Amino acid sequence: MAGRYDSNPFDEENVNPFAHPGSVPAASNSRLSPLPHEPAGFNYDRGATIDIPLDSAKDLRSKEKELQAKEAELKKREQELKRREDAIARAGIVIEEKNWPPFFPLIHHDIANEIPIHLQKLQYVAFTTLLGLVLCLLWNIIAVTTAWIKGEGVKIWFLAIIYFISGVPGAYVLWYRPLYRAMRTDSALKFGWFFMFYLLHIGFCIFAAVAPPFIFKGKSLTGILPAIDVVSGHALVGIFYFIGFGLFCIESLLSIWVIQQVYMYFRGSGKAAEMKKEGARRTMMAALS
Repeated sequence: MAGRYDSNPFDEENVNPFAHPGSVPAASNSRLSPLPHEPAGFNYDRGATIDIPLDSAKDLRSKEKELQAKEAELKKREQELKRREDAIARAGIVIEEKNWPPFFPLIHHDIANEIPIHLQKLQYVAFTTLLGLVLCLLWNIIAVTTAWIKGEGVKIWFLAIIYFISGVPGAYVLWYRPLYRAMRTDSALKFGWFFMFYLLHIGFCIFAAVAPPFIFKGKSLTGILPAIDVVSGHALVGIFYFIGFGLFCIESLLSIWVIQQVYMYFRGSGKAAEMKKEGARRTMMAALS
């Protein structure tokens, strides 16, 4: 057997490196070798410089200048727009956006937000008379069309079409819009314009309800006289004309009520005296000039 104190072949040499300096050979069986020195890659070196391409820096400056120019242009446009809006507001001009009817806007109409609450009911009734006139003239076309089919001639049909095409936009422009603006701005001049043309509207409705055979072609309006004339020969045409007569009567009565109420408000608010003063002032200015 091997001795108890035999040397271990796997043990490293027991050498004291400080015993004989300079005489100890380097260990040939060292397990680890030193790692090469490498700089840290975490950008902790404050002295290191970062290269930025000059082209990209120039592009950033040019883009910044462009953004500043656009911002200045937008501010300039905003100031110009605000200046125009202020000028329009000072001049009393109201920009009206078309919003009625909702499915195909043709006119500006917003009673709930623009008309004083104590006048909204009256304005709604006035608007009803406008829609009533549309219904009357539309039904007039239908009734006259049946009379034309029954042999009354095409001339009355063309006249009925002319009444509708001229009557509906004419009513809106001549008396409904002036009343709407008069209620909104309390303008005496607008009230005067409304009274003048609304009286003509009432006169036309009363005339159409009777439809005498002069001025207008007799059977081109569904009045009581044409209804009596055609009912004996064509009962269906007569019924259509009687319905038209009833519609024109209702329109006339409702319109009379509207102008009465508007006039009462006009007198009660003092606009009548103001309108007289305005008329006298204009007459004096015309005489002096």
